[in-house]
Amino acid sequence: MPRTRMRWLKFILPFVGLAFFVFLIYTISPQNIVTAFLSIDVRYILAAFTLTIPILVIRIYAWQWINRSQHIHIGNLRMLKIYLMGLFYGVGTPGYLGQIMRVPYMKNVTGAPYGKLFVNVVLETFVHTLSLYVMMVCGAILVVGMLPQLLWFTILWILVVLAVFLFLVKKERGDRLFQGLVRLLIPRKVRGQVSSFTETFYQDFPRLRILAVPVLLGALTWVLTFTQEYFIVLALGLPIPYLVFLLLYPVANTAGFLPISIAGLGTREFTAIAIFTTLFMVSSADVFVVSIAGFMVTDVFLAVIGFFLTMTEARHPADAVQDA
Repeated sequence: MPRTRMRWLKFILPFVGLAFFVFLIYTISPQNIVTAFLSIDVRYILAAFTLTIPILVIRIYAWQWINRSQHIHIGNLRMLKIYLMGLFYGVGTPGYLGQIMRVPYMKNVTGAPYGKLFVNVVLETFVHTLSLYVMMVCGAILVVGMLPQLLWFTILWILVVLAVFLFLVKKERGDRLFQGLVRLLIPRKVRGQVSSFTETFYQDFPRLRILAVPVLLGALTWVLTFTQEYFIVLALGLPIPYLVFLLLYPVANTAGFLPISIAGLGTREFTAIAIFTTLFMVSSADVFVVSIAGFMVTDVFLAVIGFFLTMTEARHPADAVQDA
């Protein structure tokens, strides 16, 4: 019975955010949303797209910094393709978990163990997100007088994430945990294969001080990404100051990482509306459009490119090793 409930829970959870999404459309009114979309000044959208290339260059450079510390050697162009293909899978899954599909593409190029590559992708994603958490705290402090609960939420979130990371970063603790989970959750007939996967998790694991540069570069990419979305704020003529948006929108963005929605749809918009309609004289429809249009500019556009790249890889799998 508990297993049946767990299966149902796993099935239902990803649709919680989508239920929020549909609820928001219904309560805001589709007509108001369409009106807000049509009022966007397209020139600002084009300006937002000009930041896409710098973001990609910095993101790949930061990832390569981690790769070198783990002795993973892949050409920059190949890394860019892998990142975009991973984003395609991520956009279609709860909490962007589909980004883990970078691993098999990296395996084709390097031949490195799956466990090592899995940790590489998780580590790159975590390090990139870490700087976002710092921005969240700064934003929560900025509005602590008006939204005091926001500060406690962000601090609790960050403490939990850091506690998990600091626990797992120690090989002895991580090995005991993973092997315990294998014995507890994995059927005996496939336990050996899973154990061989987890045994390579800590192969060439980088020193923590090496991660400082990727964290700083991650902060730069987030600033550029939220600047892209702020162009949409300008396109709608909303009275939200740039610095305030830069520090508060990360809270809504992080809500989109929760694995209860496809690509954060619903949870991100709900959080953004709760924050910005409380602090500024803006409509729910306008905030909803900022979130959706921003998602299309920063994620969907690149995911579409990633989709076509996956089609190319499917037709010519041998090409995956050309840049090794």
